[in-house]
Amino acid sequence: MTSQSHPAPKYYVLKEQLRALAAEGEPGTLLPTERALAASHGTSRTTVRQAIAELVAEGVLDRIQGHGTFVAHNRPTYVRQLTSFSEDAAAQGLRSSSRLLGISAVPAEGEAALRLQVEPGSPLTRVERIRLINEEPLAHETAFLPGELPGLAEALDRSGSLYAALQESYGVRITDAEDTVQTRLAGPDEVRLLGLEMGFPLLVIHRLGLAGERPAEWTCSAFRGDRFRFQARRHRD
Repeated sequence: MTSQSHPAPKYYVLKEQLRALAAEGEPGTLLPTERALAASHGTSRTTVRQAIAELVAEGVLDRIQGHGTFVAHNRPTYVRQLTSFSEDAAAQGLRSSSRLLGISAVPAEGEAALRLQVEPGSPLTRVERIRLINEEPLAHETAFLPGELPGLAEALDRSGSLYAALQESYGVRITDAEDTVQTRLAGPDEVRLLGLEMGFPLLVIHRLGLAGERPAEWTCSAFRGDRFRFQARRHRD
């Protein structure tokens, strides 16, 4: 009994052709319109749209509403364990910054209480930020920290890094981290905060930061899936 090979879907064939076209072009090069691509490849605009959408999700192309589709400028940023967003960016020669959305005292509840091993209703400090690379918003981050941390906004402003602020101003040093990585599609919050399209792929990392044996941070970070790769390294004795 012989196996039969099936032809690749039309959109996939076109997608790989466009990937090759992007590889030959300089970052920022404008691609032909969907109508022109459909005509030159003898296919429908729906097929062209699907091929482009997947390449945008993979970070090969950028699409700007009303302006067209371009060869992507930005290379992926790697997110590593036991380092902060700021440290990751600096290690790759990128300029990071943050836009603070709010710092508030909240009662512990749900998964945050469970992960931080505190009683429900205990005080937590909630920190919500937009993380930027080269002034472009690329991640939405919400961190929960045990207890109340007066002056945290000023400490963050001085250091630019939550880990540095915790160590320098509160004597809390993150020594270990447990990361859970999953994918999710962008909802209304990410559309509004990161300027994405509804349903855009996200890389979501839940991080439990430990200070020695003590839970000291529970953070959920939603990264643009076309701009980030998760990188882990283990030493095995």
